[in-house]
Amino acid sequence: MSSFGSFGANISEEEGLSLSLPYDLGYPEELQGDGTATVSFENKPRILLTGARRSGKTSIQQVVFHKMSPNETLFLAQTNEIRRDDICNSAFVQFQIWDFPGNFELNDPTFDSDAMFKGTGALIFVIDAQDEYQDSLVKLHANVARAYEVNPKMKFEVFIHKVDGLSDDQKLEVQRNIHQQITDELAISKLEGIHLHFHVTSIFDHSIFGAFSKVVQKLIPQLPTLENLLDILNSNCIMEKSFLIDVLSKIYVATDSTPVDMAIYELCSDMIDVVIDVSCIYGTKDDEEAVAHDPETQSVIKLSDGRILYLREVNKYLALVCLLKGDKFDKQGLIDYNFTCLKKAITEVFEVGQENKKAGAA
Repeated sequence: MSSFGSFGANISEEEGLSLSLPYDLGYPEELQGDGTATVSFENKPRILLTGARRSGKTSIQQVVFHKMSPNETLFLAQTNEIRRDDICNSAFVQFQIWDFPGNFELNDPTFDSDAMFKGTGALIFVIDAQDEYQDSLVKLHANVARAYEVNPKMKFEVFIHKVDGLSDDQKLEVQRNIHQQITDELAISKLEGIHLHFHVTSIFDHSIFGAFSKVVQKLIPQLPTLENLLDILNSNCIMEKSFLIDVLSKIYVATDSTPVDMAIYELCSDMIDVVIDVSCIYGTKDDEEAVAHDPETQSVIKLSDGRILYLREVNKYLALVCLLKGDKFDKQGLIDYNFTCLKKAITEVFEVGQENKKAGAA
């Protein structure tokens, strides 16, 4: 067992906290000097992206992970074959996305569903909220029933998608209807053990990034530790909110234990875009997909209400973005000291995982 010592200095001058790591952490990766990691494809968890034709599966993948403009997705060709996309953004964001055509049946007897489902961490089913979705619910039921039979530990996520054309009342009504119908169907089939998680999404706002963040977090075994670290940081620095954000996809791989305000998350995500744009102007070509060339990159934005957004680069592809009151930022030296402690602790999380794996293999 390994533990971190007192986590930095406390602005309120209370005693610092400590954090212990009593369990194995991390994927089987090799941590590199810049904080990124390499993982073999065989060891990465899978996310299956399923749903009816034209429900928006491929558009979601392209917007979130390949920086495609939402308007450009109108010209995407229909998916007619299974496509695998290996996402290797950082040590935290390591997985495969399997995009299935709308007419493909996961419970087809000619398909080796056992092999596919056993290595799958999450199944996402996308439903077009602006279309008739009764057939989609039948397919959703069949898919999750078969997947649960093979792998009960799999996470089941339902994206109620394309809600940008609906009013708030319509969104609630569609979500309520879909939730009730599929819950009733699972109960009739005596599959109450299947837990579905519902997300209302659109590629035209940050809702799709927030939904995918929650899916990815469930595949990160270090998540409780990261949340604990951010809680300690917030307490010591009197911060209102903090996010660890994957720079390439804008997915937040972890946040503190307070509820997420999507408006704040959107501001944090937009701040990263601003820093990247500046980096592209004044940096080199190799810096275009990193926060900046300088590992000590930081940025400060003062909001109209006097609060401060503060960004620090954790490593080449991971950034910490925090929200705090303006008067608390007067003690930036203490904040920077605590950030240094956080950065070191994040690295130690993976080092502990590697040591435990090596000990287990010995």
